[in-house]
Amino acid sequence: MAANGDSQTVSEYIVHHLTNLTYGKLPEGYERYDGSVVPAQGQWTLAHGADEMAAMGFNAIHVDSMLWSVGLGVIFCWLFRRVAVHATSGVPAGWVNFVEMIVEFIDGTVKDTFHGRNPLIAPLALTIFVWVFLMNLMDLIPVDLIPHSLMLMGVDYQKIVPSTDPNITMGMAIGVFLLMLFYSIKVKGFGFVKELTMNPFNHPLFIPVNLFMEVVGLLAKPFSLGLRLFGNMYAGEMIFILIAALFSVGLFWMLPAALLQIGWAIFHILVITLQAFIFMVLTIVYLSMAHEDH
Repeated sequence: MAANGDSQTVSEYIVHHLTNLTYGKLPEGYERYDGSVVPAQGQWTLAHGADEMAAMGFNAIHVDSMLWSVGLGVIFCWLFRRVAVHATSGVPAGWVNFVEMIVEFIDGTVKDTFHGRNPLIAPLALTIFVWVFLMNLMDLIPVDLIPHSLMLMGVDYQKIVPSTDPNITMGMAIGVFLLMLFYSIKVKGFGFVKELTMNPFNHPLFIPVNLFMEVVGLLAKPFSLGLRLFGNMYAGEMIFILIAALFSVGLFWMLPAALLQIGWAIFHILVITLQAFIFMVLTIVYLSMAHEDH
């Protein structure tokens, strides 16, 4: 897991590993890394470097984050469907037993935390927990293994941990936020407007102050979901990359770097599980608040 090549500095190595495989449209007249100029009407292509990614603007998409997150979601659905198909009334064993333990754990957490009646919450919590856990679990794969293998096939950039991409974590958080708004309006009706304008000061003169504080608190919820997950996973990935960079320093650092990798990986198992659990619990709590009709 050393840096790729002697000509690559540690700084370049880190930046390379933190760069997404990005697809977007370069503007007309833009000069690319190889000296070519983008023709009229622009050009849809894969970016090469941070400058081209910045030139693509908002419409660019992180191909690697999308493929890995969707692929892990498909794996989750396939594995759990297999268990559902092969489950029997007898004593479960092996993978079936493990999945039943997860389902029972999520079900118990929802019953203890969600104070309403909604058949969507438990399946949503299960999906969020397992999906986020699988995305976080990719962090335990050696940082150079997949990116270097894909470089040999002509793919210059590859980030394999979707939860280190704020677009993925904030996308999930915004999805939860939209559900919060939907159920707040559905359950509370006009009471939701009253909740925003008459709390904490129950007087018409304080409506602007109440509205400001409540809207800020409401908007803080998706940010607390998305940025917490992104920040923790990004920091963990950065530490893995820094440790991997030690392998290129010299033979003296080989053994310490290996021990650090193993130690951090063992500790990170707790981190990735805890972050998936926190994202799930906060989702349940926020949706429970949306269902509370005073």
